[in-house]
Amino acid sequence: MKSYKLATIALCVATALQANTAIAQETAEKEAGLEKITVTAQKRVQSIQDVPISIATLSGEKFESIFSGGDDILALAVRVPGLYAESSNGRVAPRFYIRGLGNTDFDLAASQPVSIIMDDVVKENVILKSFPLFDVQQVEVIRGPQGTLFGRNTTAGIIKFDSVKPTEDFDAYGKVSLATYGTVNIEGAVGGGLSDNLAGRFSFLSQQRDDYIDNAFSGEDDAIGGYDELAWRGQLLFTPTDDLDVLLNVHGRDLEGTASIFRANIFTKGSNKLNENYDRETVYYDANLLGNGFDNNPQAYENFGYSVKVDYDFGDLTFTSITANEEAEGNSLGDIDGGSGSGATSNPGFIPFTAVTQDNMDDLEQFTQEFRLASNYKDAFNWQVGAFYYDSSFNVTSIDGFFGATTVFHDNQTWAVFGQGTYDVSDKLTITGGLRYTDDEKSLRVGDQNVDGFALVIGAASVQDYDPINVDDGQVGYELSANYKLDENTSLFARYANGFRAQSIQGRDVAFEGSPSVAEAETINSVEFGFKSDLLENSLRLNAALFYYTVDDMQFSAIGGGANNIALINADQGTAYGFEVDATYVVNDNLLLTAGYSFNKTKIEDNSLSLFPCGASVDFGPNCTVTDQMTSDNRALIDGNPFPQAPETILNLTARYSFPVGDDGEMFAYTDWAFQGKTNLYLYESVEFQTDNNFEAGLRVGYENFAHNYTVALFVRNLTDEDNVKGAIDFNNLTGIVNEPRVVGIEGKISFF
Repeated sequence: MKSYKLATIALCVATALQANTAIAQETAEKEAGLEKITVTAQKRVQSIQDVPISIATLSGEKFESIFSGGDDILALAVRVPGLYAESSNGRVAPRFYIRGLGNTDFDLAASQPVSIIMDDVVKENVILKSFPLFDVQQVEVIRGPQGTLFGRNTTAGIIKFDSVKPTEDFDAYGKVSLATYGTVNIEGAVGGGLSDNLAGRFSFLSQQRDDYIDNAFSGEDDAIGGYDELAWRGQLLFTPTDDLDVLLNVHGRDLEGTASIFRANIFTKGSNKLNENYDRETVYYDANLLGNGFDNNPQAYENFGYSVKVDYDFGDLTFTSITANEEAEGNSLGDIDGGSGSGATSNPGFIPFTAVTQDNMDDLEQFTQEFRLASNYKDAFNWQVGAFYYDSSFNVTSIDGFFGATTVFHDNQTWAVFGQGTYDVSDKLTITGGLRYTDDEKSLRVGDQNVDGFALVIGAASVQDYDPINVDDGQVGYELSANYKLDENTSLFARYANGFRAQSIQGRDVAFEGSPSVAEAETINSVEFGFKSDLLENSLRLNAALFYYTVDDMQFSAIGGGANNIALINADQGTAYGFEVDATYVVNDNLLLTAGYSFNKTKIEDNSLSLFPCGASVDFGPNCTVTDQMTSDNRALIDGNPFPQAPETILNLTARYSFPVGDDGEMFAYTDWAFQGKTNLYLYESVEFQTDNNFEAGLRVGYENFAHNYTVALFVRNLTDEDNVKGAIDFNNLTGIVNEPRVVGIEGKISFF
């Protein structure tokens, strides 16, 4: 496999760099002024300033700098106001949050209210959401419910990724970076016309990092922390006539690496500060589920998919069809107690009992089909209607060191019909309205249970007989918005949106002698007001939005307690209010500044909802300092608490300064800073499991030559080497998950046109 990857990379690089191209010889002209940004948030190409939705975009240098150190999709966290992401599953199964709405459920079947759309295809399963990012044209973060055009499970919003598409014009690039911890990133693409009516593009990404964390229990140096990932994408654009476009997208990924690094007892009871047990480059792991020694949290996943998009232009109407299929499988193991041994022999700190789990996903298949018909009238009224179908199935085998292996099977079918209309009341006022009906059906079936489990052998567990669970729900979602242009540079908008997250089934507790749980569908009603403006003679862009929403029957995952159970629950209601501001300022030809800020106040409203916190049970109190009111049976009342993993504030700052060097180049310095305010990690509140004032910064300094289209740069990610807590495991001891270390490297990129 290693030799195959290297051969593939070498071939791609050779193709890109040896192509017969004409290199541009004239210096690129840089004009002061704001870049014109177009988005497809309403499934039409529109100026971001004309869309009555709060949207932020990432592209170009701002996007590339974030990922220069080898980070995965989680690096988007806190890089856009209102957007957060985290995971307890390493480089797979990310969990996204917009305006505080998300889902902390670590199960591979978990649904999320943030939808990931890649090249017009929804990636519903958490494994599919983690597909690596490369050769990206633009990222759109679309805040607020998007149920009319994009369907259920978009109550928080959408993150939309668009890859660079094939064109008839030749272009290619190759990019290589070398960094600390043996980090090597190689990225490239080549595209252009293949015949009169056919264009193609092939792009790839290889990311590698050496293991750099020692396992002090086994005595193995550099035992964990690395990864080896290869992802690729091939596209063909067939245009037999001026009216017909057919785009084929085939893609895949292969990941071998390390799951999340759990670190035992890195908090002292009564404090959320990292203590002396924390050492970024040392862990104590004794997990051995795979039978081959100390497994050191291995992770491996494969994914393959394709899509076919057909656009036919009838003149006044455009018909669009998008057919897509995704397949994935893999496994991940976690020494979730974060240390070794138990009782008096545990390390580091006191660990009551050992805990190790492994999840294997097999036979994940997702099929989607969308048909859409949209008008292209030059009149005041335009519309689009469509239908959508979704079908997925997979099974997950959970393996526990005590209970053994248990397999559950998941199936999900969804269909929907939708329509949206836009009417220009006048030159200044535009009204948009939409409706969507969605029917969603899920089922869960339990297969083998407690296979080869020690608990079954000694009589501490028994094989249970669970009837299949089937849930079905159909709902109508709708929205109404207005956009009013004060002048050609400033507009006001208002938007009301209703949507729902479909019912969920959680079957992971079956592996631990528990019962499956079901959460009913949640419904959101959201109102927002905002303005978008280009000011100071097109040098300052200032966009802002103020929002308020309520979620009825809000779905949460109650995770933890003494047995680390995970059960789906519905709160009566969740509410939130806040705002976000995005600003870009072109100071002059040499200096560009951007800033973004979001405030988000969330609240759980259910005066009877309670759960077992941090290791608590009926017989034992919590092992952390719970600040909520407690019941007599050691349950925490969570009414009034903020949503979990919902940063109250997010602040982003970037600055780029450049100056000419000779007639055809420039030196530049680019820095980016991201700050994360108070964040509660769980549904309950405690002293230990909350963070505040986390931040990370990056710096990139280099030289760009416009005549020969190459760039050389030095970069640093996590510039100040911050140790930021990103997550925790609370049922056994005070275990935490921290961010990636500082990475320093050099990068070179060359482009051909």
